[in-house]
Amino acid sequence: MEIQFYGANCVRLTTKKAAVVIDDNEGTVAKAGDIALFTGAHGIPKAAVKVIIEQPGEYEVSDTSIQGIAARGHMDEPGGISTTMFKIIGEDVRVAVLGHVYPELNDDQLEALGTVDVLIVPVGGSGYTLDAVGALKIIKKIEPKIIIPTHYADKGVKYEVPQASLKDVLKELSMEPKETVPKLKLKGGELLGESNQLIILERQ
Repeated sequence: MEIQFYGANCVRLTTKKAAVVIDDNEGTVAKAGDIALFTGAHGIPKAAVKVIIEQPGEYEVSDTSIQGIAARGHMDEPGGISTTMFKIIGEDVRVAVLGHVYPELNDDQLEALGTVDVLIVPVGGSGYTLDAVGALKIIKKIEPKIIIPTHYADKGVKYEVPQASLKDVLKELSMEPKETVPKLKLKGGELLGESNQLIILERQ
């Protein structure tokens, strides 16, 4: 599996059998035949994608297992459920994408996420999405092998609410990035060793 980052919360997961694009809110990243997932409100992909998944449930598309898990959005009132977290399994790599989730996950949600190899988590804060404190709270509960931060200040992305810089987020997380790469290449059988390795993906 290869993982690429396109700014905000948009990432692309590519395997030999499928390409999954999450939160392509500008509609410009997904290509014809891709699987498009959306954690919250969104636009429409410009390409003829294979399927759009935006609701909780279990799906199997092109040898890729996708589970949508209902969650309280970061800006929801108590009891609100406006976000769908996703767990994607392809080529024996288990990826969790949180979206703008409220930082208090319950036991049922954590059980549904289960073992996670790669956690993709927003960190920009400012009341709009998870900040470093909220992200760290979830990281400690999930204990992924790899953490990829998203949705931080970026000159190439115009946010509705100003987001914290990656530099400031890393200070608050007290985590040193293992590496910064244009794309992350993973094989299921090779994801062994220590947990909570922070990897920064360069925006495409």
